[in-house]
Amino acid sequence: MIHLQEYETNETKEREIQEAAEPATGTGEISPEDGGDEQDRSAAELQDMNNKYLRLYAEFENYKKRVTKDKEELIKYGNEGLLYDLLPVVDSLEMALQHAADDVSSGLVQGVELTLKEMRKSLEKYGLIPIEAEGKPFDPAVHHAMAHLERDDVEENIVVEEYRKGYMFRDKVLRASLVAVSKKNEGSKQVNGANERNNMTEEES
Repeated sequence: MIHLQEYETNETKEREIQEAAEPATGTGEISPEDGGDEQDRSAAELQDMNNKYLRLYAEFENYKKRVTKDKEELIKYGNEGLLYDLLPVVDSLEMALQHAADDVSSGLVQGVELTLKEMRKSLEKYGLIPIEAEGKPFDPAVHHAMAHLERDDVEENIVVEEYRKGYMFRDKVLRASLVAVSKKNEGSKQVNGANERNNMTEEES
């Protein structure tokens, strides 16, 4: 009886060992289709990560370009506010010389002239350039018309007076010139129109 039980026990253990040694089947087995889906998902995730990296890299490159441009602008135009604030000082010195035009031999006047000369030289070194106005064609980009004066001795739309000097700071207008612009009077326009008509008639005949 004891030997029979031991035989059954040994037979049971052998069967368990054989079952354990057999390859796993059923729901735990990975089919080729499942493996292909997993690879597709991995490839899609990898592509998505790569796209995110490329977008971040492009954004970072644009950021570096903006920072570099802002830095260059700061270096190039960093003195703009200071130079603008100094313009009234230059205006005052020029006005003082105009009022003292009859006493140019005075030591005070000579001192003001020297101060203005040195100041202009220093400002030009930092990029401040006077705008040419009087005698030049009116340019709304750099001239601000304060008045229109009837003048027959110059062409129309020419700057004939400069009330306040304008300045460029490097390649931008720091302060426009305040000017008066020429215009033809009505009588001159009528005479010129009649002369042009007469000339055309003579040429036709």
